[in-house]
Amino acid sequence: MVALEELWLVRHGESVGNVAATGAEAAGAEVIDLATRDADVPLSETGVEQARALAVPLSGGDTVPDIAWVSPYLRAQQTFALSMESGQAPLRVRTDERLRDRELGVLDLLTWRGVEARYPEEAARRARLGKYYHRPPGGESWADVALRLRSFLRDALDADARRGVIVAHDAVVMLLIALLTGMDEPRLMRFAAANTVLNASVTRLRHDGTHWELVDFSDVRHLEQLGAEVTVHPGSPDV
Repeated sequence: MVALEELWLVRHGESVGNVAATGAEAAGAEVIDLATRDADVPLSETGVEQARALAVPLSGGDTVPDIAWVSPYLRAQQTFALSMESGQAPLRVRTDERLRDRELGVLDLLTWRGVEARYPEEAARRARLGKYYHRPPGGESWADVALRLRSFLRDALDADARRGVIVAHDAVVMLLIALLTGMDEPRLMRFAAANTVLNASVTRLRHDGTHWELVDFSDVRHLEQLGAEVTVHPGSPDV
């Protein structure tokens, strides 16, 4: 069996949910105006352009991944499909629900202002427990997401492939980096506070035979080369 040597982590292109959330935060609103459930949120027009630009690193030349794992959420599925339109697709593609975005429970569709106004006890509990361990009622903490990603990695790292790509979400990218490189909670929180996973960015990790090394983080050179807009959309402070 061939051991996985490279793993690429791709955040989906800009979604209409990203645009709505950023707009709500900027306007000081309590609620994000979005009727669609999280799993069905599509890409924005900018996100479609970004996803097509991903064809440069994902499906061109001699660096095409051998296998792809994709979140079941629509924005990730669209990102992967559009990135493969004009190039060579991996031989194997898997949809895996363990790569879905973090579930926010009762805090879903609330800005941070909305959380403080409508669930002040949760805002206080979040401040006491910290971002990594705070679990909103009906939702997940970052630690919960890490647990399902550990399960995913047990399967993925045994894949008979040299290079794999994962198309998912910003929190998933951050947590996979932490799990593979051995970051503990303090290191991860410092890294997440100082860095943002950009839309349609590519993060690359390489295995040297013993350890996973972070080679490129949130690379968007393919967007810049093709003139596609670079968007940040980090989400609310709790996300």
